[in-house]
Amino acid sequence: MGALGISISQLLTQVISFLILFFLLYKLAYGPLIKMLDSRSDKIKESLDAAEKAKESVKESEDKIQEEISKARQEGQKLIADAREAASRIRDQEIKKAKEESDLLIKKTKTEILHEKESAIESIRKDFAGLSIIAAEKIIKRSINQKDHETLIDEVLNTELDSIKK
Repeated sequence: MGALGISISQLLTQVISFLILFFLLYKLAYGPLIKMLDSRSDKIKESLDAAEKAKESVKESEDKIQEEISKARQEGQKLIADAREAASRIRDQEIKKAKEESDLLIKKTKTEILHEKESAIESIRKDFAGLSIIAAEKIIKRSINQKDHETLIDEVLNTELDSIKK
């Protein structure tokens, strides 16, 4: 190696110096740099895992929210249907109550009308009886006894009432 201008002692010194430098660089620079890169890589993996978990959590939350919204809509629809049914039931009850009240009022009114009619007929009968006695006395110039009078009035009134009813 002498012909090339290389001495073995210098070569060994340079190889040893290179190995020492390599060892020192490995220990002081490369090792901590690799540890730092590994640490950074681990943090990135953890961040990605956390992001994936967060994404899954968000998806689960969205699913739960959609499910709750769906349930709320169903409950709302049920409440609306129940309210409509209750309103219909109340309306039907009120209509039935009004019909019953009107039927009762009609019946009561008919009874009152019948009573008033009978009262009016009785009043007319009494008035007519008095007038007919006076008229009859004047016509026949004599007095009619009470029994004959009542019979005569009943005959006339029954005839008149029959013609009124027809």
